[in-house]
Amino acid sequence: MADVLSDERIEEALGHLPDWQREGDAILRTAELAHFPQAIQVVNRVAEIAESAGHHPDIDIRWRTLTFRLSTHSEGGITEKDVSLAGEIDEVISSV
Repeated sequence: MADVLSDERIEEALGHLPDWQREGDAILRTAELAHFPQAIQVVNRVAEIAESAGHHPDIDIRWRTLTFRLSTHSEGGITEKDVSLAGEIDEVISSV
């Protein structure tokens, strides 16, 4: 189990995740890749990371634009699991 973060902790975390924004009980990032196969490469790598962590993002794929939405549904909000996965998603995106 993971505790839902306070508003202050979420704001602090977003200070270290400049490409992410809060949207209600989730954090959200949109990334535009150079081409569709590159976008799918990112999705596949994020899927591997998420599966090993047992924490899965909502992912919207629109050609080469990806939107990631993170929330710990079982806890009803944003937890450290989401903050950690957001950082890993950033690393994947920057590596392609």
